[in-house]
Amino acid sequence: MRVVNEEAAESELPPYAERVLDVTEGIPAGRVMTYGDVAEYLGEGGPRQVGRVMALYGGAVPWWRVIRSDGRLLPGHELRALEQYRVEGTPLREVAGQHMPRVDLRRARWDGRADRGGATGA
Repeated sequence: MRVVNEEAAESELPPYAERVLDVTEGIPAGRVMTYGDVAEYLGEGGPRQVGRVMALYGGAVPWWRVIRSDGRLLPGHELRALEQYRVEGTPLREVAGQHMPRVDLRRARWDGRADRGGATGA
């Protein structure tokens, strides 16, 4: 079982958090899942529960691969996420009037099955 540092250094992760982080670690580079996708994949919880797990424990996993359903970059972490997306070749799209691109969910979304290199449908 994964152990978290700092404030939770002496405790193990809750089982649900462990499952969320395991799914996150399994998302291939250049692909993403939404918070809701992760919850649906697990068959439990919802987007807010997944978001809470990521906020509390997600720093040790590729957190930038779990995103909002509108493809916007995580507020406060946009530059770090954008750097990772560019390194991994994650499909992005420009949005008129916005200074930051969004993740192109049509092309980047992953459904949790073996990656076949194409979009999985949204």
